Amino acid sequence: MATQDKCCTIVPYFKVQSGKLEAFKALCERFVVKTKEEPKCLFYGFSFAGDQAHCREGYEGAAGVLAHLENVGSLLEEALKIAELSRLEIHGPEEELAKLRGPLAELKPQFFTLEYGFRR
Repeated sequence: MATQDKCCTIVPYFKVQSGKLEAFKALCERFVVKTKEEPKCLFYGFSFAGDQAHCREGYEGAAGVLAHLENVGSLLEEALKIAELSRLEIHGPEEELAKLRGPLAELKPQFFTLEYGFRR
C-alpha cells in the first residue's frame, strides 16, 4: 500500500540552556506569528518537557519546508544561541525528501521515508 501524502514534517528537539527557558518561549511565540503566514504550513506548535522543547510542524512538500526555513532563519539563529538542537528528524515521502537532503545536510538530520498511510 503506497501513500499519496506529500506532507513533510520537521521534527526538531531542543535542549534549552539553564535559566533561558522563558527567553526561549518568547522566541517560540515569535516563531508561531511568523510561521502562521506561510501558505504551505499545515500545522505548527511547540511543546515542552522541562528544559526540552519540541516543535511540531508539517508542510505541503519540500517546497513548504524550504520556504519555512528561509522565513524563520534569523529566529532559528537566535534560538540556537540559547538552546542546542539535540535531535532533528525529517519525515516525508522519498520524492520530497530527495529535494531536502542537500539543502539540509549541514543540520545533519535523520530522514524517515513515509511509505504507508493517508491524509484526509
